Amino acid sequence: MVDWNLAVATATRLVRPGPEVSRDEARAVVAELRRHAKTSERHVREFTRMMPEGAAVHDTPVLVVDRAGWVRANVAGFRELLGPLLGKMQERRGSAPAGAVLGAVGGKVTGVELGMLLSFLASRVLGQYETFAPAALDLPGSAAGGGRLLLVAPNIVHVERELEADPHDFRLWVCLHEETHRTQFTAVPWLRDHLEGEIQTFLGATEMDPMNVLERLREAAQSFVGARPDAERGDEGHSLVELVQTPEQREVLARLTAVMSLLEGHADFVMDGVGPAVVPSVAEIREKFQQRRASGAGRLDAALRKLLGLDAKLRQYRDGERFVRAVVGQVGMDGFNRVWTSPNTLPTKAEIAEPADWVARVHRKGSEGGEQA
Repeated sequence: MVDWNLAVATATRLVRPGPEVSRDEARAVVAELRRHAKTSERHVREFTRMMPEGAAVHDTPVLVVDRAGWVRANVAGFRELLGPLLGKMQERRGSAPAGAVLGAVGGKVTGVELGMLLSFLASRVLGQYETFAPAALDLPGSAAGGGRLLLVAPNIVHVERELEADPHDFRLWVCLHEETHRTQFTAVPWLRDHLEGEIQTFLGATEMDPMNVLERLREAAQSFVGARPDAERGDEGHSLVELVQTPEQREVLARLTAVMSLLEGHADFVMDGVGPAVVPSVAEIREKFQQRRASGAGRLDAALRKLLGLDAKLRQYRDGERFVRAVVGQVGMDGFNRVWTSPNTLPTKAEIAEPADWVARVHRKGSEGGEQA
């Protein structure tokens, strides 16, 4: 169904080269990122009061990679996560000779398309906690079922130069954000399984009937043709990804959006909370980086971000950080950390927008002697 090797080959062939650095400079960047990642562990744990359980942190290594390495890691993750859905699609297609031929051709087409998408993203990602990392064959360092933290060295160097930021400060600042994600998953052992369950529910609701998919694609195309420019319609527009979903998938996506907003907003909050004490130029970095996030790199970049739903990710940073800041301001860090108690204490999408509602549900109900949500 997907030619994964072709996806990797396509992405690595198309991805833009990174910034020019000497061999010595490259080694120095890698070494410094590893040091900052280690240093960030202590800063993040002290600030968040979250501690990894057992040996969890030792199963989630830090890997400094180039753009091709990021591609290989993500293809391996996609392959692991999409396995059940692709198996379901393969069963539906059947084992007839014609189906096998169509599957081979379709797999190559899909592999090229995935490779093109990854080549676009590979030059933009600074770091990533890879939650669903399989046992690595081409990228050593993690066991099956664990995660791993990826820091994309050429992208970090590219952005720090573009922003004219202090390189040492910027690299530590990025590591603080990514280490927060690693801490979230190592300190909250149920979080990975919960996310995987939601994603598998989402994938399981994928429409298998091509005629129904085609109909929703037509509706999506018509909605884009008749839509007003983004500047006029604000946040009302939807990505193509959203418009072809089933009703059940939209419900799951609302829950996933809330969780991702929480995780991304928490990482931003921690990054800025720790920053003033350990990153001297944090205020300047934050201001320049926010401007870069908002502006994108031009019309084509903005169009692709809209089509792929990446604008929604930018809103997750903003809305999630606002939620975390409001809750911590009202009930303190320990009160906020009750969000990690169970899936039932995670905020809903509506509560991300109205933090006081989450406080009322989780804190006031418990303090009145009722059953805590």
